[in-house]
Amino acid sequence: MNAAPAYRTCGLLVASCLLAGLPGVGSVAGGPEPLSAQTPEQRYSDWVRPGFRPQEYEFRRNRILDGLRATGGGLLLVPSSDGITHGETFRQLEDFWYLTGLEVPQSMLVLDARRDISILFMPQSDPRFENPGRPNDFPGRPLLDDYQIRGIGGADDYRDVAELEGFLRERVGRGEILRVNAGVAGEVPNPVVPLVGSLDPTASLIRRLRDDHPEAEFVNAFEIVARLRMVKSPAEIMRMRRAADATMRGIRTAAALVRPGVDERTLQGEFERTCREAGAQSIPFTPIIKSGPNSLWPWRVLAAHYNRRNRTLQDGDLVIFDVGCEINGYVSDVGRTFPVNGAFTEVQREKLLVSTRAAEAVIAAVRPGVTLRELTQVAYDAIPDEEEPYMQTPSFFGHHIGLSTGDPALLDEPLAPGMVFTIEPWYYNHDLGVSVFVEEVLLVTDDGAEVLTDALPRDPDALEELVP
Repeated sequence: MNAAPAYRTCGLLVASCLLAGLPGVGSVAGGPEPLSAQTPEQRYSDWVRPGFRPQEYEFRRNRILDGLRATGGGLLLVPSSDGITHGETFRQLEDFWYLTGLEVPQSMLVLDARRDISILFMPQSDPRFENPGRPNDFPGRPLLDDYQIRGIGGADDYRDVAELEGFLRERVGRGEILRVNAGVAGEVPNPVVPLVGSLDPTASLIRRLRDDHPEAEFVNAFEIVARLRMVKSPAEIMRMRRAADATMRGIRTAAALVRPGVDERTLQGEFERTCREAGAQSIPFTPIIKSGPNSLWPWRVLAAHYNRRNRTLQDGDLVIFDVGCEINGYVSDVGRTFPVNGAFTEVQREKLLVSTRAAEAVIAAVRPGVTLRELTQVAYDAIPDEEEPYMQTPSFFGHHIGLSTGDPALLDEPLAPGMVFTIEPWYYNHDLGVSVFVEEVLLVTDDGAEVLTDALPRDPDALEELVP
């Protein structure tokens, strides 16, 4: 059908209806008539993922308040996400989610050490559910006056976010210290707005607070927050087990497709499909599946150009999986190396064993009281001297995980039961054109470590068996 005549016909029909005053179309003077059945106002509890018991969030906030009082007091400001998306599903900022269990936007949790209370500043309603031009599609969602919300996170006091600026002026005027989690240890930085790019939410908060309250004293709460978040509760560990299980299942199903002629995105798609089938709501980072020459480059280099993430596998290649998934807010991060033709060469096997032996040495050394810095030395002791230049690591060949693959960590904090982190001794040898690695998720126990990803083999012979 030719589109132009159809549009003209529709236009004439609508015009005729308007002039005739037919019902259901509207009138020239008054515009569209209201819909006969308005969709009901939405409620927060009808939309959100399951959280933890209110007592768990209360326990976390109380431990943070204890840490604030022990280090000089003050107000800790914990911002939520602004709720603005560019097509992705909303994901709450980690500290806010950790301390409230709420997926509300444009809010601020304030932990007041002087008064020993938590105050949640929220909008009256959720702006994402409002559009006066489309009331049936955007029926509104109350927040501040929804008492079901108050039963989820259990804060001590709830106030309109419009009151936040006045609250801070009054408290800073009395000499109150302002605390933020700057993301790393050290002094609170003084962020500068770049000419190109933007500030992250924490930097934006710090910049605004410094502009509004130049007289205030700022103190970093990173170490207080990190010490608490590093130790996972049984409920958190249960979610991380599920995420690890889903990831291992995804790697197995994708590995069954590995063969010459298959491209990397086909493997990525199979991995993601399997994870979501196993209950994952999202993927915390674009799965890193890289083969042949691609395997020699870190993910940030490959991600610099979209098409570098879709090479076709060739006979004799290695293909590396560095992947994870997210279940109810908690993530996994697992790695394995496979031979594309089903058999490692002698050199490939030798280099893979450099990585696996370093990982196994670290796993054997994990126990309460050991520090991550000490584990770094354990790894290097297990790596042959001539191979050390090819081992890539900023710290201890791994990272803490939980709400993200970059959970806060303190290298000199003694390990304690409940801590969860990865071990990933990457090996990049550009001279030989060989890159390999394994990545395991470890849970610190009372007397050692449990490898949450141990059901997925890392031995070269067993890895070969997963490839058809």
